[in-house]
Amino acid sequence: MRTAQHPLAKSKSLARLLAGLATLIGLVVVGALCPSVALAQAPAAQAVGLHISDGRLLEGNGNDFVMRGVNHAHTWYPGETQSLADIKAKGANTVRVVLSDGHRWSENSPADVAAVVADCKANRLICVLEVHDTTGYGEDAAAGTLDHAADYWIGLKDVLAGEEDYVIVNIGNEPWGNTDPAGWTAPTVAAVEKLRAAGFQHTIMVDAPNWGQDWQGVMKANARTVYDADTTGNLIFSIHMYSVYDTAQEITDYLNAFVDAGLPLVIGEFGGPADQWGDPDEDTMMAAAERLDLGYLAWSWSGNTDPVLDLAIDFDPSRLSSWGERIFNGANGIARTSREATVFGGGPGDTRAPTAPGTPAATAVTDTSVTLGWTAATDDVGVTGYDVVRVAAGGETPAVASTTSTATVTGLTPDTAYTFAVYARDAAGNRSARSATVDVTTDEGGGTPGAACSVGYRVVGEWPGGFQGEIAVRNTGTAPIGPWTLTFAFADGQRITNMWGGTPAQNGGTVRVTPASYTATVPAGGTVTLGFTAGKGASNTAPTAFGLNGAACATT
Repeated sequence: MRTAQHPLAKSKSLARLLAGLATLIGLVVVGALCPSVALAQAPAAQAVGLHISDGRLLEGNGNDFVMRGVNHAHTWYPGETQSLADIKAKGANTVRVVLSDGHRWSENSPADVAAVVADCKANRLICVLEVHDTTGYGEDAAAGTLDHAADYWIGLKDVLAGEEDYVIVNIGNEPWGNTDPAGWTAPTVAAVEKLRAAGFQHTIMVDAPNWGQDWQGVMKANARTVYDADTTGNLIFSIHMYSVYDTAQEITDYLNAFVDAGLPLVIGEFGGPADQWGDPDEDTMMAAAERLDLGYLAWSWSGNTDPVLDLAIDFDPSRLSSWGERIFNGANGIARTSREATVFGGGPGDTRAPTAPGTPAATAVTDTSVTLGWTAATDDVGVTGYDVVRVAAGGETPAVASTTSTATVTGLTPDTAYTFAVYARDAAGNRSARSATVDVTTDEGGGTPGAACSVGYRVVGEWPGGFQGEIAVRNTGTAPIGPWTLTFAFADGQRITNMWGGTPAQNGGTVRVTPASYTATVPAGGTVTLGFTAGKGASNTAPTAFGLNGAACATT
């Protein structure tokens, strides 16, 4: 696993340490967003490219655009030039790119930023560019100011001019810590005004204080003031949701407050895996974002100091972590909800649907899953995804979404007959005619016997009385494994307290893990990754043997 060359984990960890603090001190922020009857400031008469209207992010042609994407740490991994193409291939329509203004890390040059923008456009991704040096200002002595970040953007004006259809300028990442967060408002207003005075017409994104999580409600209370300072009206707020947001009520209350006030908002970063600081409720975040048509950008593609947040392991798109599977392929995930920006070819005038996909063929049938493959559809602009449906006498129900011409349907009942079909869709949301159907009967039961597997186990971090671990289960065979049961034993009395990617049952030192819905199948040659936190004593010996569906696995 690669390790980021930056103190990113510190900033995220500090935010998570405050997960329960707002509740403990009983802090209540009075909604100063303005009454729900208030309308967002109208955009400038000559809206250029991406812009805000009535609290919504629109494209230049007036189409609603909802961000569905991830963050990518370009400034620390400038050599990972394949990442944007890989992110796009997973179905994202947006990428938030980490840059540096030179205050804390090596400055990304105008030529480098121009190359990033060109790469985004070549991969048909909307590009949110952010300066990371501001992270935790006021609490982290190494952090830079929003004013310095604004000067950096002004130095890039020639690079960014004319890219308003494709680029959003996120002035500074998490630009205030937890020390006097009320100080966030004035420099945020000043930075916005400075960019507008310099002639920037792009949509501007501003992050919240409290390391982005706004747990003291400063951004929420002052959002109207900040928004009104932008004479173009092309400003969108960004909330970062980590362990502070561990209940559905907290999440929906925050998002609804902005929507009710007619103020634009995006979840600019969020995490899901639990750790020693708490357990973010990513399911509610994603479901609420989909219900409210708000954008979300998961943290992050790869290379985190804390690898539990890596969506792809070691920048390898074929090795998604359980967090990555959740984001790309889970409920309300990117594969199911992302729509490509119409500036890349689709639009209100694109009414031609793709051709119907070929008849699906069933392979790797188990008692609870089946893998389907079909001939790709064609479209005058481009096919962006497929929807597999289950067909029955009463109609059809969604089964799984995919950005490629294969998909695995899980959660089926043993010894049961099913009928499946496939639709194709394009960037404008046009849907093809339904493919011909395929009939499948699942096996009688017992899962995949005699699994060919290897297991990697590692300790991610330790603290007095506890630790965080990771288990990578790799299918070394030629057929998918699913469903599965993983067994192992701790020797020193360790006890799992939380797990993501699977559900543990522990009896003494013996642990039995069953999969989550999004890790239920391990593809041939693929890997699923489980993360967990556990209590420990003085010793923390790693398990030495693992079994998968009753078969011994090699250890790596």
